[in-house]
Amino acid sequence: MLDDGPVIEQARRGDETAWRTLYERHSDLVFRLAVRSVGERDAALDIVQETFVRASRAIGGFRGDATFRSWIARIAINETRSWLRKGARKREVSLELVRDIADEARPADEAAARSQMAQRAIAFVRTLPAQQRDTVLLRTMEGYAYREIAEMLGTTEGSVRVSYHHAIRKLRAHLAGAAGGRAGERTESERIS
Repeated sequence: MLDDGPVIEQARRGDETAWRTLYERHSDLVFRLAVRSVGERDAALDIVQETFVRASRAIGGFRGDATFRSWIARIAINETRSWLRKGARKREVSLELVRDIADEARPADEAAARSQMAQRAIAFVRTLPAQQRDTVLLRTMEGYAYREIAEMLGTTEGSVRVSYHHAIRKLRAHLAGAAGGRAGERTESERIS
């Protein structure tokens, strides 16, 4: 991980090259967070732009308590939540936005079924309450630790763990229902673990 400290100081002084460097280092993360939450490429690109505009206005308030990456992710999450609150229409998830989960060695029908299940999962995650949605996306898609997610969301690690647990339990129940209720035969502890 690159040290953003010197670049941040240059950005605070209004250095456009420094901002371009920060953008190049962190815009992919912002885009992934946005597109997985809203499901639309164009909207995600707008959120990326607005995130960096807001960051440039607020850079003076960046204290360095968290990493710049966590700070910019928090701004992106807030921008995404704002976009969703504005009543943007929810559309079906594009196949391009679903992680490539199809193993080439598997039969095409199995890969198609897994892709369809992934689409359902992502579409369902978008309907979760904001903290649960953001926690699942940051943990499962980005691989962040609970502590880092807590920094990004401005909450406690315990709260993040609880949100993740509830979200995954809801997701598993939803997917079990979509698969015809086969998981209904399993015990509650088996479904959660």
